Amino acid sequence: MKEFELKYGCNPNQKPAKIYMHDGSDLPIEILSGRPGFINFLDAFNSWQLVKEIKEQTGYVAAASFKHVSPTSAAIGKILPEKLKKACFVDDIEGLDESPLACAFARARGTDRMCSFGDWIALSDECDATTAKLIKREVSDGVIAPSFSDEALEILKAKRNGNYNVVKIDPNYVPDLAERKQVYGITFEQGRNNFEINEALLENIVTENKAYPDDAKLDLIIALITLKYTQSNSVCYAVDGQAIGVGAGQQSRIHCTRLAGTKADTWQLRQHEKVLGLPFLPTLARAERDNVIDGYINKNEEDVCADGNWQKYFTTQPEVFTREEMDAYLATISGVALASDAFFPFSDNIERAKKSGVSYIAEPGGSIRDDAVIDCCNKYNMVMSFTGMRLFHH
Repeated sequence: MKEFELKYGCNPNQKPAKIYMHDGSDLPIEILSGRPGFINFLDAFNSWQLVKEIKEQTGYVAAASFKHVSPTSAAIGKILPEKLKKACFVDDIEGLDESPLACAFARARGTDRMCSFGDWIALSDECDATTAKLIKREVSDGVIAPSFSDEALEILKAKRNGNYNVVKIDPNYVPDLAERKQVYGITFEQGRNNFEINEALLENIVTENKAYPDDAKLDLIIALITLKYTQSNSVCYAVDGQAIGVGAGQQSRIHCTRLAGTKADTWQLRQHEKVLGLPFLPTLARAERDNVIDGYINKNEEDVCADGNWQKYFTTQPEVFTREEMDAYLATISGVALASDAFFPFSDNIERAKKSGVSYIAEPGGSIRDDAVIDCCNKYNMVMSFTGMRLFHH
């Protein structure tokens, strides 16, 4: 296939639209179901690079959930603890532990379920039936993978009345070293960001504490690779083989750190007994439960525990999850990794990271206030590396 005509571009008024190879060669994809759009393909190709690189650098199968050209999460195929299975709504899936890819997807899709609503999914390896069953019951735009088992493809083709987007990509495809795009009719060209993210980036430890456990190194690698494909400015929290909070596209780095930290805290709090024990009405859909859980934790637009409200969601009125209870729970958290796509200009980022249990940090360094940032890390006995590599992505 030399080119694929799209229904429209980013918006319905942007026509005509298509994808094709600059050199006239065949596209490295096969569309097995549906008709992906412009934004779908932006998400597909960015997310595919992310999971492919995580697999290459860690050796684990990987999955990512993408929305509006940034990941909501990425994860590797580690078995989920029972509490996390329940928090991710996958505790009913038989054979989950036997499918590393399904575990990776369950982690990635379950991290920030509100932001993943209507996402694009990327899988580093062949999609199996267990993973396809998980995908089938989520609200999603499509999936990209190097291959699909016959059973998995049959399951996915039945989604959305046969209109679900399923894209197969050639895993051996290597893009040109130069990449181009146009803005206001002007062509930009640059070398592709082929910088390799590996453990060598973590060797320049600038704090007094220099002890990186292997798990922390793995989490930092995942966080850094996730940032490589996240709209800048961006910050990523990671733990246990998955990105648990991504703050993307903010003009201020502290806003990135706060946004990502709030998402990481919500992921942690979803595993609290009070949340896991919420008495939902059996008629409540999965997406509705996500919205209610977010309201229960973050006290947003509606008090879901109030008289007149709780009856819409629960069989019995739940106890309020107090700020004091949440703070006490979060205070027990440690061992979280944090990566930034550019240097931290102020130590307030470290103070905020500490509130979310961060113990390990990787950032480029190079700020005139590096000393203040290092001192703050030392105050909390954190380990921090200067990678020397900025990871802006636009």
